[in-house]
Amino acid sequence: MEGLLGTTSRLFGLAGVVLALALMGGCGDASQRAENAASTAANAATSAQAAANSAQQSAAAAQAAAAKTDAAAEDAKTAAERAEAIATRVSSGGGGIAVHHHFHEHR
Repeated sequence: MEGLLGTTSRLFGLAGVVLALALMGGCGDASQRAENAASTAANAATSAQAAANSAQQSAAAAQAAAAKTDAAAEDAKTAAERAEAIATRVSSGGGGIAVHHHFHEHR
């Protein structure tokens, strides 16, 4: 990402240098071509910056989705462990819910 931003900055600088040389040189047709090249370079730099921003937003969204997926996987693991523990208790005869009856004498 930083490499792209550095490249973008260099393109903007290059566009400025080309434009300055064209204006100083005053060569009619060559000057126009240099201005066009500078404009093209500036447009390319702007597009590169927009692409970098878009990629950064996409990366943040992917990271958030991965965190949600990890949380869901952890919840599923916990639920599976509980189900396994219940199944083990039931199959070992310790099974299920113990019912206790309390009797009270009435006087």
